[in-house]
Amino acid sequence: MKEFWNERYGTDEYVYGTAPNVFFKEMLEKYNILGKALFPAEGEGRNAIYAAENGLEVVAFDYSNVARNKAMELATNRGVAIDYRVGEFQELGLEDERFDAVVLIFAHFAPNAVRELHQNLIKVLKPRGVIILEGFSENNLVLKKKNPKVGGPNNIEMLFSIAKLQDQFKNMDILQLEEVETELQEGPFHQGVGRVIRFVGRK
Repeated sequence: MKEFWNERYGTDEYVYGTAPNVFFKEMLEKYNILGKALFPAEGEGRNAIYAAENGLEVVAFDYSNVARNKAMELATNRGVAIDYRVGEFQELGLEDERFDAVVLIFAHFAPNAVRELHQNLIKVLKPRGVIILEGFSENNLVLKKKNPKVGGPNNIEMLFSIAKLQDQFKNMDILQLEEVETELQEGPFHQGVGRVIRFVGRK
């Protein structure tokens, strides 16, 4: 996977753009999120950097060192500091109840790892902390066949459904959980109409 993502990010272009994800931006404002935020699978840094610009203390991580380098360059250009690490969650040594928010934007993980990861992300949240998630729905596969540029995994087990998230975050207070069709304009790899699951939960 590291090789795949290093190749994906190995271009001067920011492959998912440099603007924050629209849903994340809206939720940051709606819930007035302050303090410390964790960004797993953060790629080239667009959402973490936007959070830092809005006063949050940011920790991000990803498999890809190429993505980190591009994120750090973007952060410098934007005049903000972020703590961006390369590796998997279990390698980071993050203490429990550290973060006010965890932000998962198109963070699709291997089917055999996603449940444990989501549970670990709940552990690092402070009480009353929130998880903000947007990811491709299982139903996105139909739209991707029509328009491959919309993006997203081809493996249905890596995609989200309302039922999956209800189960994986069943111990959280669900503030928002819906499946919507949306027009994506996030760099060359997220272009067109896709189906996504949007979730906000409070610990």
